[in-house]
This record gives sequence, structure tokens and C-alpha cells, in this order.
Amino acid sequence: MNESLVNKEAPDFTLLNENGEPVSLSNFRGKKVILYFYPKDMTPGCTTEACDFRDHYESFADLNAVILGVSGDSAERHKKFIEKYDLPFTLLVDEKHEVCKKYGVWVLKKNFGKEYMGIERSTFLIDENGIIMKEWRKVRVKDHIKEVLQYLRDLKGE
Repeated sequence: MNESLVNKEAPDFTLLNENGEPVSLSNFRGKKVILYFYPKDMTPGCTTEACDFRDHYESFADLNAVILGVSGDSAERHKKFIEKYDLPFTLLVDEKHEVCKKYGVWVLKKNFGKEYMGIERSTFLIDENGIIMKEWRKVRVKDHIKEVLQYLRDLKGE
């Protein structure tokens, strides 16, 4: 069981985005950050999740929240994923899973009797000062984005 990161400073990092440009978490101070980790571009669950974030992108922006997706895929694959599904947010490359490990989402998974290391679908809400406000681990894609959005609205008192 991973230790909760809520109320702790979000581990800072710099990863390359889909264009090969470095992006640091600390660049987003002053905004809320929805940092979501997902297993793999172009797979059914990950595509649904990304498209749900896309479809609610404006609502997140209205709540001063930026969306950053992280997976082990290459920048080239992220670029194809973004273009194919018209994703309006940044995807970050964590091929060595260093950031996944910092957030405790690089875990032993079991599937069809096989064990392997992989990314556990998780979302972290980081406040304007870089503190983790909420974490969702072992995320089920259905209605997840609505839940994150509702949490943000409740914080704002909407």
C-alpha cells in the first residue's frame, strides 16, 4: 500500500513533453495542476480517460487548473496520441518511470496470471503552492473525470 501524499509537497520534476521540450511541475505555481498517470497511449482505457479530460478541458481551465498526463510512452507516440484525439493538454514522457516512482504509481501489476511492473492509473490534484490536495489511486476510468471536476467545484464552493 502506498503512503498517501496528501498535504505533502508534490515531488517536483522536469520531463520532456510531446514536442521534446522540458516541462517542470514548478512552472505551474499559481495554478492548480491535475497530474494524471496512465499506462499507455492508444489503449482503450487510456484513450477514454484522455478524451474525457479533453471534453471537460474548458471546465478545468475555468477553475484555474492545468492538466498534465504522464506515461512511459515516447514523445513521438504522445504526439500521435494528441493529434489523433485532438488533445488540448500536455503529455509528458517518463520512459524511465522516475516520476512514476516518486508518486508511488510504478507498481507490481497482475494480469492473466502474469506479474509485471507498470503504471497504476492515478490522478493527483496539486494546489497553487505545489501541495498535493487530493489523490485518486487505482482509478476506474468511468466517471473519474467528472469526480475530479466536482471535487474542484466543491473546493471553489460552486
